[in-house]
Amino acid sequence: MQKFVAEFIGTLTLVLFGCGAAVLGGDNVGQLGIALAFGFAIVAMAYGIGSISGCHVNPAVSLGAFIAGRMSAREMLVYWVAQFLGALVGAGILAAIAGMAGGLGQNGWGPGYNGEFSMQAALIFEVVMTAIFVIVILGSTSAEAPAGFAGLAIGITLAVIHIVGIQVTGVSVNPARSFGPAVLVGGQAISQLWLFFVAPAIGAVIAGAIYRFRVLR
Repeated sequence: MQKFVAEFIGTLTLVLFGCGAAVLGGDNVGQLGIALAFGFAIVAMAYGIGSISGCHVNPAVSLGAFIAGRMSAREMLVYWVAQFLGALVGAGILAAIAGMAGGLGQNGWGPGYNGEFSMQAALIFEVVMTAIFVIVILGSTSAEAPAGFAGLAIGITLAVIHIVGIQVTGVSVNPARSFGPAVLVGGQAISQLWLFFVAPAIGAVIAGAIYRFRVLR
């Protein structure tokens, strides 16, 4: 139960801070500010709930940890439920504040969305960046990594991914982060949601397999 609550609160916070920066402060802080909001949210939660649940706050991270042999299938499913519920509540809080302004920071691609990149570009970006992100997480939280620095490494990585990719997809690398806003906004956000489940899952499996088969050890 403690892990469930921790993952719920952590994912809620990520969506509220990250998507909130885009919706409520995007015109003032710009792409860099939004990127830092996502990164700082992860840093805060890593040190706030990391000792309880590991601060996955991302179904792709939990999938990568499962593939790497670091958690059971049952525990992964509990994490997933907490993460999707947390993202939905986080998006709901943001909607209560801002209405549907800015699409609640929904992810997407194609005409009318940010840089209007193609579906192929969106798919490649999300697979590659999720794989890199999960590799950083698995590496920085391993027994051999320097103690106490994982939160910074993970948060900085997420911020850099956003700096690079906000114009491509708005950056998901996290199915729950995409799910929360999409469910409330509907329309195109829902029709494109599949990519933000499939691509991060592929990236997570790649990263998890790299550690499971000791490619990096």
